[in-house]
Amino acid sequence: MSSTTDASSNPTGAATGRPRSGGSPSGGAGAKAPARRGKPGGRDLAIALPWITPALILIFGVVLFPAVVMFYNSTRDISLSGLDKGSVGFDNYVEVFQFPYFWPIFFRTIVWVVVVVAFTVVISLGLAQILNKAFPGRQLVRLVVIIPWAASVVMTTMVVYYGLEPYFGIINKFLVDIGLVDTPEGYGWTKNPTTAFMWSIIVAIFVSLPFTTYTILAGLATVPGDTLEAAKMDGAGPVRTYFKVVLPQLRGALSVAVLINIINVFNSLPILRVMTGSIPGYDADTIMTMIFKYIQNQHKVDVASALSVVAFLIVIVIVAVYVKVVKPMKEV
Repeated sequence: MSSTTDASSNPTGAATGRPRSGGSPSGGAGAKAPARRGKPGGRDLAIALPWITPALILIFGVVLFPAVVMFYNSTRDISLSGLDKGSVGFDNYVEVFQFPYFWPIFFRTIVWVVVVVAFTVVISLGLAQILNKAFPGRQLVRLVVIIPWAASVVMTTMVVYYGLEPYFGIINKFLVDIGLVDTPEGYGWTKNPTTAFMWSIIVAIFVSLPFTTYTILAGLATVPGDTLEAAKMDGAGPVRTYFKVVLPQLRGALSVAVLINIINVFNSLPILRVMTGSIPGYDADTIMTMIFKYIQNQHKVDVASALSVVAFLIVIVIVAVYVKVVKPMKEV
């Protein structure tokens, strides 16, 4: 009874060794709470400014300034000779959306991005898993995998383009030898919109593999060996271990790789320009090639700028939704 009375009469809770609710951690009634760290002030900004200024200048010169000029041009009437005839408001945007082939081109662009990115990620997962194993000549194989990334995209596309030529193309002859094509001259792969677009997808996957594979390979290097050993001791097989243990650990690497690929593939012009540039009409175009045709063939810089703004907004929306849903920077 006396101990209970003593404890209740002690305002600091010394008898129990614990502070009262709302009291200070030290138990003293007059003890001050820990000081909160203040927000960075002007001094910190002044110290950091010399280091971030080059990056800010680069961002302004490469991203912000061209974006502002592009939007400005999209609201002007620019002649074939480049003369600015004045403002037309949003008439150029109306012309873009009233173009009869715009929506087929838009949906073809979505197919282009989804198919290329999906196949690139799936194939890269397999390649990274193979390259993560120890085998003779692994370093040489890793160097070979990076070649499509090191080589010029235009050069790689030109090799495939001429390899598909009906009369002297080595790829076309190989397809004849394995029975996929009846005669070498019987099919013009790059003259048909569907097949040219299909081969463009294959080339895009090929040149996207090195970056994605090495990104995933870097993620595999961070998977703890103890975790894999524990899964093995628990009786998990290779397939279950991969999908239940390894793949969740690759979430960060995969998220970043997919995001970068979406942006790169959406903005890709050289592959489609080389593979489908000789095809008349708009049956093999994406938004990027359509912008190119507006500038080169029709000399409509103002309408091309409006379409570029639309493409920019599409990318921003896709990236924003992706980041919101996937949260690539979130820790596992």
